[in-house]
Amino acid sequence: MSDVIQRELAYHEKLYSGFAQRHFARPAVRALREHMAGRILAATGAGPGSRVLSLGCGIGDTELLLARHVGDVTGLDLSPAAVRQACGDAERLGIANARFIEGTTAKGRFDAVIAIFFLHHLPYAALEAMPEQLLEWLSPGGVFYSLDPARRRLSGAVGRVLIPGLMKRYQTPDERELDPEATAALFRRGGMEARVGMYDFGSAPLAGVFPGWRAGYRIARRADDLILRTPLERWGSNFEVIVRRP
Repeated sequence: MSDVIQRELAYHEKLYSGFAQRHFARPAVRALREHMAGRILAATGAGPGSRVLSLGCGIGDTELLLARHVGDVTGLDLSPAAVRQACGDAERLGIANARFIEGTTAKGRFDAVIAIFFLHHLPYAALEAMPEQLLEWLSPGGVFYSLDPARRRLSGAVGRVLIPGLMKRYQTPDERELDPEATAALFRRGGMEARVGMYDFGSAPLAGVFPGWRAGYRIARRADDLILRTPLERWGSNFEVIVRRP
């Protein structure tokens, strides 16, 4: 295990041992996750018969939302604390078609693979190897969906000035913001179709700063849908890459 992965694991074990469970249950964060789940379903075409693999699933809050709409969900995460929480929540909610595994690999083929705020945590070598790994996981015609922070995001620049302490709480020392087009190009070089788009401008950051303000998140999400049709899109917060395997 590389030094980077060890540091990431140590950070997330601490995160998933209290703060994350409380924070992710807050109303605005739940609304954000619900929107993400809907976006994933629309982008991947996943439905009642689909098998979905989630990389870096954390405590499984998005995956448990997806499970109600697909055939089955498998979540992978290195953090034992996260996997324990995800398994416990699945049992508590009576969701039988979601399983969570501590590790980095899963057997079989999947109709969709998702990576929510995951790629930007990977060391460069692991990121460059992701297209080859996807060819092993995705069924022909399957879709990969990722969501990560954009390098030029205005919210990040503002946050580092105004709320540096909160920014550090959300970020690990090794994570980085990614260039959307460069990330998509990795998958194109791997022989797959890839398209990129901005996911939001201010709604996800607002949910992080004001996690209890669900109405505020919804207003910001509606504003994002308008802003992302303007030139301000280039300074959006998070971007999607949608990849289809031939």
